[in-house]
Amino acid sequence: MSGDRTDRRGLARSGALGFAGAAASAGLGFALTVVLARMLGPAGSGVVTQATGVFAVVMGLTKVGLDSTSIYLLPRLRIDAPEQIRACLTFMAATTIGVSAATVLVLEAAAPLIWSAREPEVAEAVRAVVWLVPLGSLAVVAAAALRAVGSMREYVVVQNIALPGSRPLLVAAAAALSGSLALVAVAWALPFLVALVASWTLLLRRLPASASSARWPDAPRRREILSFALPRTLTAGLEQGLVWLDVLLVGALAGSAAAGVYAGASRFIQAGLIVDTALRVVVSPRFSRLLHLGRLDELDRLYSTATTWLVLFATPIHILMAVFAPALMRLLGDEFASGSAVLVVLCLGAVVTFLAGNIHSLLIMSGRSGWAAVNKAVVLVVNVVGNIVLVPRLGMIGAAAAWAACMVLDALMAGVQVIAFTGLRPRIGRAVLPLLGGLVSVGAPSAVAALIAGRDSFTGLLIGTAASAACFALMCRVMRRPLHLSGLGAVFSARRDGG
Repeated sequence: MSGDRTDRRGLARSGALGFAGAAASAGLGFALTVVLARMLGPAGSGVVTQATGVFAVVMGLTKVGLDSTSIYLLPRLRIDAPEQIRACLTFMAATTIGVSAATVLVLEAAAPLIWSAREPEVAEAVRAVVWLVPLGSLAVVAAAALRAVGSMREYVVVQNIALPGSRPLLVAAAAALSGSLALVAVAWALPFLVALVASWTLLLRRLPASASSARWPDAPRRREILSFALPRTLTAGLEQGLVWLDVLLVGALAGSAAAGVYAGASRFIQAGLIVDTALRVVVSPRFSRLLHLGRLDELDRLYSTATTWLVLFATPIHILMAVFAPALMRLLGDEFASGSAVLVVLCLGAVVTFLAGNIHSLLIMSGRSGWAAVNKAVVLVVNVVGNIVLVPRLGMIGAAAAWAACMVLDALMAGVQVIAFTGLRPRIGRAVLPLLGGLVSVGAPSAVAALIAGRDSFTGLLIGTAASAACFALMCRVMRRPLHLSGLGAVFSARRDGG
């Protein structure tokens, strides 16, 4: 039992740091959304969001899955062959640069053919921002490697604070001084330069001193890297496609103004996923290590605890967002109020998906990146068809419904594959207790506040949040043992003791 407590303490300490970083990133990302919405309006912010969405999808492909490869491979190399880490990183960096540069040239030629006829401003913004894709791809791979070698604090500072923290100021300056939507999109991407320099500098300091003189990994190691990375290339591109495709399709089918409103609602969901992001950052390298060592019982306990915490801490955020969706959308401007129903649908889809825990990370860290790619391909096709069918009939709500259904389908497929490939049997029953706890302790007081003050009332939002926080804290205190919260207490005890 002491081993379980130690595992939970370590997970809690890293998880708390990851959560703080994810929360900071989400807050800064939301600040960026407000800047875009207030300064550019629905149509202008829709153009910039579509351009940055294309950037994200292309970057997801051109990093060639090497960020996930770093998280999968480096923890294993630290056990088996630490002297090979530097050579492997050199190979990964060279591959990323070559692929991303070639892709940019292709997209530069194709952009006018894709967007110019209907959306010339989108084409101009895309052509401007994609030249920074190699910078972004290399920065993401470097940050993932930094995370994989165990420097969680440095990863958080670079990826969750420095990168998103510089965006609102740069974007606001570009919008105010130039008025060019293309320049605003470029300002959005420039912080990747800061992240790249900082990540590689910090990473080089952490490489083993006993590194071999080889500057390039041998052929078997290169094959190992590419065999894992290539399926992840498709998966990563598809993952970004799932995040941004709805915005792009809404823009194509309903116009840039609708895309701007939908993107605003989607940003709230991304902010609400901070718990999932924080836990995934922490558990992925641990999943890889435990699977490599064959310690399935320990893996099961880690996955169970992480799932409980994900549902427990993520569900309340989305309940509050769903209840007070009209008030939240009004923060972006009165023109964005039409997206409140979209936000409700997205919140419901996210809550259902949380029940599967970090199932995608578990599948990928088991070495089945090819199956993860197949899953994303299936889900992307379903999402495209769903948007084409539903958006003309239901508008933005149709896009939200398609996204929610696809997230649930993705989790179901990954769960079946984890059972088949690892022997681990994720049990959804473990998530019932934290789900009910969140629904009762947060859903009830927030609903009462909304009935009294109104769902579009900022006063109601503040009262509902305060009352929900008090009830949630009391529930966690009473149910701390079944919810595995002793690990969280150990973190604060260790800090008081100087641990």
